Amino acid sequence: MSVDQSRQAILARFRAKIAAGEPIIGGGAGTGLSAVSEEAGGIDLLVVYNSGRYRMAGRGSSAGLLAYGNANQIVKEMAYEILPVVKRTPVLAGVNGTDPFIIPRLLLDELRTLGFAGIQNFPTVGLFDGDMRTAFEETGMSYQLEVDIVRLAHELDLLTTPYVFNTSEAERMADAGADLIVAHMGVTTGGSIGAKSAKSLDDCVAAIQRIADAARGVNPDAIVICHGGPISEPPDAAYVIARCRGLDGFYGASSVERLPAERAIADQIRTFKQIRLPRGPEPS
Repeated sequence: MSVDQSRQAILARFRAKIAAGEPIIGGGAGTGLSAVSEEAGGIDLLVVYNSGRYRMAGRGSSAGLLAYGNANQIVKEMAYEILPVVKRTPVLAGVNGTDPFIIPRLLLDELRTLGFAGIQNFPTVGLFDGDMRTAFEETGMSYQLEVDIVRLAHELDLLTTPYVFNTSEAERMADAGADLIVAHMGVTTGGSIGAKSAKSLDDCVAAIQRIADAARGVNPDAIVICHGGPISEPPDAAYVIARCRGLDGFYGASSVERLPAERAIADQIRTFKQIRLPRGPEPS
């Protein structure tokens, strides 16, 4: 039995979960196995973007921000691995809206045809600050282009779940019609290839609250979830959700596929290594 993956149907399911006290849990899927496993666990939303490929290849997620490949093309390639094995869960595409070599409407139409239910803005210049961010903003590769493609996706009735990093971006994305605002707290910490420095959880609570309030000041119906930084494990997410007014859930990438895989595989090998060979009498 097919599941209605229209924007309206997805949002209706999400709002019913929130009303029942269930958080919306989304996750990145860098491989077909990740997607199958996350769906088996009951995940609400899957996102395919180029960082997933790098992350599950043993590289840091930040690799997705650099010029190691065409981000939008990588997502389209990954679609053939991931979309056929997902049965019930809406799958979104990470879109590099600042790519100067795309025709935005054509790209969005192509993603819809492949089977994606919506988009998220990744790679994003929102993860850059200082001189580098200024250079992007001043040379035609600004965050506003990410806002623009979210607005276009909304007009095309695709689900949109953009990353935002501050109150101004939250307001701009809410004004563009974003359905889920994802308050991004930086690259996820932990594990063998995770970031080492991050905000504290209490810093995140304050920052996320400001973002949520700003987004809902523009669109009172916006769904707001959190992601990244030190919010890497279920207790971290529970801590933040309990302390932020109106926070509706959590989105994980490294948290839902890299960290569990690192632990489970290492533990399995350690268990195998505990096996000992039988030692009988020496042959005569």
